[in-house]
Amino acid sequence: MSFKIILASKSEVRKKILQENNIFCEVIPSNVDEDMVKKSLENEKANPELISKNLAELKANKVSEKKNDEIVLGADSVIDLNGELISKPTDRREALDILKKLNGKKHRLISSVCISKNGSMIWNYTESAELTMKSMNIEDLQLYLSKIKDKELYAYNVYQIEGEGRKLFSKIEGDENTIMGLPVEKIKNYLSNLNN
Repeated sequence: MSFKIILASKSEVRKKILQENNIFCEVIPSNVDEDMVKKSLENEKANPELISKNLAELKANKVSEKKNDEIVLGADSVIDLNGELISKPTDRREALDILKKLNGKKHRLISSVCISKNGSMIWNYTESAELTMKSMNIEDLQLYLSKIKDKELYAYNVYQIEGEGRKLFSKIEGDENTIMGLPVEKIKNYLSNLNN
């Protein structure tokens, strides 16, 4: 069974996951100011799960308001390091700082998805995976970053689990699609029920 939805994200990885699962999407980025929303929620002492969920909902609702009766999917992923929210890097120095923070430690990657229709959320789901990063020296981290293109580095989190990033980890517990930003099985289940 195939589906057609609107993806409120310019993530190439999310689009690819959907297409591989027979979910065809038109891409309309939400252009939500994520940093501003995150800061505001952190000031309210929101936990990383809630921040991820709120951002996914905000993105889906914003695009959905302009698209009557269309199914819109919003998504967001954050890294939770012992309660500290780690966002996407804005430059290579920041990317290295993030890798130094995660170095040798276990962290959670949280991915939230939200489906909206006519400007309101009709379904959402949040899933997390646990990743343990190897203890690496600074040269190895710099070498890893030198192999990652800018577009990939700033589009997803600091590591690309589907490519070079796998080598950074000693242990990965959880669904790979969730780690890449989209718990696609749950989305497929929901869409199947919606069409019945």
